[in-house]
Amino acid sequence: MNPHKMFCYQCQETAGCSGCTAAGVCGKKPSTSGLQDVLVYSTKGLAWLLTVMRSGGESAGKELNRMVRDNLFVTITNANFDDEKIAERIRKTQRVKKELLDSQPVLREAGRKGLLCEAALWAEEETVHPGAGVLATEDEDLRSLRELLTYGLKGMAAYLNHAEVLGEREEAIDAFLQKALAATLDDSQGTEALLGLALEAGKYGVDAMALLDGANTKAYGSPEITRVNLGVRNNPAILISGHDLKDLEMLLEQTEGTGVDVYTHSEMLPAHYYPAFKKYSHFAGNYGNAWWKQREEFEAFHGPVLLTTNCLVPPKESYRDRVYTTGAAGYPGCVHIPGEPGEKKDFSALIEHAKRCDPPEELEKGEIVGGFAHNQVTALADQIVEAVKSGAIREFVVMAGCDGRSRSREYYTKFAESLPGDSMILTAGCAKYRYNKLNLGDIGGIPRVLDAGQCNDSYSLALIALKLKEAFGLEDINQLPITYNIAWYEQKAVIVLLALLYLGVKNIHLGPTLPAFLSPAAAAVLTEQFGLSLPEGI
Repeated sequence: MNPHKMFCYQCQETAGCSGCTAAGVCGKKPSTSGLQDVLVYSTKGLAWLLTVMRSGGESAGKELNRMVRDNLFVTITNANFDDEKIAERIRKTQRVKKELLDSQPVLREAGRKGLLCEAALWAEEETVHPGAGVLATEDEDLRSLRELLTYGLKGMAAYLNHAEVLGEREEAIDAFLQKALAATLDDSQGTEALLGLALEAGKYGVDAMALLDGANTKAYGSPEITRVNLGVRNNPAILISGHDLKDLEMLLEQTEGTGVDVYTHSEMLPAHYYPAFKKYSHFAGNYGNAWWKQREEFEAFHGPVLLTTNCLVPPKESYRDRVYTTGAAGYPGCVHIPGEPGEKKDFSALIEHAKRCDPPEELEKGEIVGGFAHNQVTALADQIVEAVKSGAIREFVVMAGCDGRSRSREYYTKFAESLPGDSMILTAGCAKYRYNKLNLGDIGGIPRVLDAGQCNDSYSLALIALKLKEAFGLEDINQLPITYNIAWYEQKAVIVLLALLYLGVKNIHLGPTLPAFLSPAAAAVLTEQFGLSLPEGI
């Protein structure tokens, strides 16, 4: 195998369910893929150094913790396509490694003892390295578990990034993330140890999602049942997508009184459920559907679009000048709005651009209902428990996760439509766009689709299940009348899956294909131990 050749299979749509080797299905070029591989490799080396420093009693500090997280975040599928920005991250990481190697006695001692890996010792400001890339690990099963762990850590890093933007961080989670990341380069870690680390990552994934949930609710209140407008007004507007609620807050503050409306797209829809955002009269509604429809929907919107995180599809030339990025997102030729956590971002260029644009073209009318995060569902617990006891609710179906472009994902729409009227759907993530606008009715006044929010709000679904387990006096979460039929796409979904496995959830149906990065042996272990399988009918 040639480790220099493009090979990427981290997302569900990877070519032939095997691996992208000529260009990414996501749109990234081989050069971008190669730079991302080197950035991950360099970051693993930094994580090794920071882990050794901790063992010697030295603290990594919030800036270096953030560097590890941010480096991983920009390599998530559909986040950053800007080669120069990625190359600069590599060079900066290499400079930091060199400074640490030169200044830290504990690292010099570890180097003398041969306790530092090649990635940790590599400190030249280069953007290529033969050890980078998935195929650098030749053993298929070892490679599979290393990548499973790496992808889960990428998802965790994204959630930690969102939390830190709101001022919340936890050193213990960063310490584990770096230890586990370093372990993917440690040849003494065999498949059993790596599988154990992947499941431990699930534990810290729960902690990371809890940290983010607490940060969001502390800043913006607990999500509440909300009807969200799907139509448009006759004003110029800005469309905001991604996951970062702090970016939305700053945008709403800066657009207030300007005559410019703000609409959400895709994973930003659940922002409407937070009480703090309801005071903005120009927060107009949600526009469009899941991330993969943006090439048509961004065209029809007419105004500028702000991408705050991942889920960016390479924009068409016809509207590229209207696409702005911030945070981990980036695309060559699109204006990037800078700003570190705690800094105020300046969206004035975006706002002035909006004023020159026509109002959005209407795609649909009506409303959808959401806001069923764990606090809201807990408030309805007595009503739900009584509905289960009376037989009005026969089962819950967790249909969370990501959406994507493949035709096989129509399965989720058909599956939701085929469920009997006494089934309740619990959802989070953009997979909900496959069924959240269907007329599925309600059970005793409770909508049959309970939308908890973004992909990270899958944490809410787990808490709801645990609350139901407690309410019914059960010993095992798997005794509940809950079926898990989850769609996945990228690395945030991987950490959600590992979190569910850590919580003891079994017999999860994961689709529309099993991850290409799971070797037959690794898939067999997950199938045997946890009952992981493809959904029936796919």
